[in-house]
Amino acid sequence: MSHATDELEHAVNPGDLDLQALMQQAQQMQQQLMSAQAELATAEVIGQAGNGLVHVRMTAAGQVQSVKIDPTVVDPEDVETLQDLVVGALHDAARAAQELQAEKMGPLTSGLGGMGGGLGLPGA
Repeated sequence: MSHATDELEHAVNPGDLDLQALMQQAQQMQQQLMSAQAELATAEVIGQAGNGLVHVRMTAAGQVQSVKIDPTVVDPEDVETLQDLVVGALHDAARAAQELQAEKMGPLTSGLGGMGGGLGLPGA
């Protein structure tokens, strides 16, 4: 076998995947995702309704931490309004949590692009 043939056999085609580099990139993305998830677990958002009469504080992961209700909205004759305000504040907090999740996770999950599509990875 000639030296030139030997070189051709060991040459890497430009179209071939560099599996080691791909694995390193996947590992970096996994670390970034885990870091973002940990940050979201402790980050808090506030939702409100009724011009601030009801406040809901929750983590970006969706765990409700507290509900604060202005005493002026508590009317035993009109419990339904208070219930609606609490639900509205919960929805507002959930929306804020989703926005924060998209802000933190979006750039990472969009990086999976075509790669994640065929692999069934979340967010792809």
